[in-house]
Amino acid sequence: MASIDAGIEADVLIWANVRGVDSHGVQLLSMYIDNVEQGTMNCRPDVEVVQESAATMLVEADRSFGPPVTVFTMNRLMEKAKQTGIGWGLIRNLTHQGAMAYYTELAARRDMAGIAFVCNPPNMAPTGARKAGVHNSPLAIGVAQDKRISIPEEWALDENGDPTTDPDLAKYVRPFGGYKGYGMALMFETLSSLMMGRPLLSPWTHEHEDRPSMYSQNSVVAAIDIATFTDPEQYKKDVDDTIAGIKGLPRQDEAKEIMVPGDPEKATEKDRLTNGIPLPVGTVEKIFAAAKQFSLDLPPELA
Repeated sequence: MASIDAGIEADVLIWANVRGVDSHGVQLLSMYIDNVEQGTMNCRPDVEVVQESAATMLVEADRSFGPPVTVFTMNRLMEKAKQTGIGWGLIRNLTHQGAMAYYTELAARRDMAGIAFVCNPPNMAPTGARKAGVHNSPLAIGVAQDKRISIPEEWALDENGDPTTDPDLAKYVRPFGGYKGYGMALMFETLSSLMMGRPLLSPWTHEHEDRPSMYSQNSVVAAIDIATFTDPEQYKKDVDDTIAGIKGLPRQDEAKEIMVPGDPEKATEKDRLTNGIPLPVGTVEKIFAAAKQFSLDLPPELA
C-alpha cells in the first residue's frame, strides 16, 4: 500500500474515533490484518475507471482498502459536479470503507451535498425472517464486544434465529427501524450491486458456488453542486434556520435538548480533542497484538 493510501486509511479510522464512532475506528485493525492475510483485502490493487461520462463513473476497486479508492472517486465526482451539477459514482469490488460520513463531509467542505452508501453480502435478517437475507453494517455489535457489555434484545439474532443480548452469540443483525431499515437495505442493493452487474445478496440467499467474501462490498458515492439549484450561502442560512426551528420546539420533560443528526458526534469530537480518546480494553488488546505482529513501537500513551 502506498504511503498516501495508508495515510488516508489512518485518517478515516482516527476520524471515526474522534467523533465517537468507535465501531469504525482503530478497533478494526485486527479485522483488516486478518483480511489482508486471507487475501480478501488487496494492499496493491489495480484500481481502474471502467466507464465514465460527464456526470458518472464506474470504478473497479480490485479489492482495495475502502478509504483510498472512495476518496479518489469522491474527488473526481466533485469535479464533475462543478461542471454538470452532479457526480454519481459506483465502486465495485472494494472492501471496508470505514465511517461513510467521512466521504459526505468531503463534499460538504466544498459547498456540496454528499451521498454515500454501501452494500455487502447479507448479515441482517429481513423483517419476519430467522436468517440473513440483506445487509446492514453492525455498528453496535462491534462496540459491545470490545466494551464487554450486553446489547438490547432488538439488535440481533443468534444462529438459531432467536433474539439475543449477548454480542458474542449475535449471528444476524436485526433491521434498524424494522421493515423500513429492511426496505432501505434492499434498495441499496438494487442501486449499487445490481446496477454494476455484481450482485452480493443473491449468491448468499440462493447458495451460489461462487460466493463473495463477507468483507467484499459495492458502494455508491455522489456529489451534488448546491450552486446548480440555489445560492450556497442562502442554502447554509436556510439549513441553520431549519435546525434552529427544530431545536426550538417544545421538549418532552425528560429531554435536555432536541438534537439533529451530527450533534452527538460534534460534542464527542470537542471532548476527545481536548481530553483524548478513551479506548475499550478489547481495542487496546487489538492494537498491542498488531504492534507485536509487525514489530512496531507503540506511542508512550499506550506502551
